[in-house]
Order: sequence, then C-alpha cells, then structure tokens
Amino acid sequence: MTEAQDEAGAFRALADPTRRQILEDLRGGELAAGEIAARFAISAPSISRHLGVLKGAGLVTERREGNRILYALAQDRLAISIGRFLSVVCPEQIVLRHTTWRPGAQNEGS
Repeated sequence: MTEAQDEAGAFRALADPTRRQILEDLRGGELAAGEIAARFAISAPSISRHLGVLKGAGLVTERREGNRILYALAQDRLAISIGRFLSVVCPEQIVLRHTTWRPGAQNEGS
C-alpha cells in the first residue's frame, strides 16, 4: 500500500462522526469494546464495524485481556497523517502552529 493510499484510509475513517467520537472517547485512555458501545445509541455490532474501520486505518490499536478487547488511540499514526497532509496543503500553518499557538497562551503580543 502506498503512503497516499494509507493516508486516504485514515481520512475515510475520519469522515464518519461516530468514528471521530470514538477517537475522542479514547483520548482519555484505553476502553473495552463494550464500554465504547455503551456510549452510543447504535447497536454493538455497528460499533464493532466502526472499530474495525478505525483499526484498519491504523488509528486505533487493540489488545485482548481475557474475554475483553481493549482499544487505544494510535496517536502517532493520526498525527503523522494529518500533519503530512497539512504540510503539503498549507505549509505556512506548520510555522504558525509552532510560533503562535501554545497551550495556555492567548494572543500574546496583541
């Protein structure tokens, strides 16, 4: 698979709001599939399919613990895909991000 195809898979996975919400939920740490499913008003098999898409895109990892499957963010993968895209589409934003935005900073110098 080429780098472009790999990134396309990540963006396809991010296109769905349920999958984006799953990624946000995983921001706090690892969650079991059942815990993820309990947060949504859709069926567990639907959540399982969404998790499969996210895993296939390399955006989440899974590990087994007994009879549970635990999911976690593959943070580097997401950051690399988005960062590579942004650096090609709007390279000046990379410079701006490093110079003007810092957690806790609010328009310093204005």
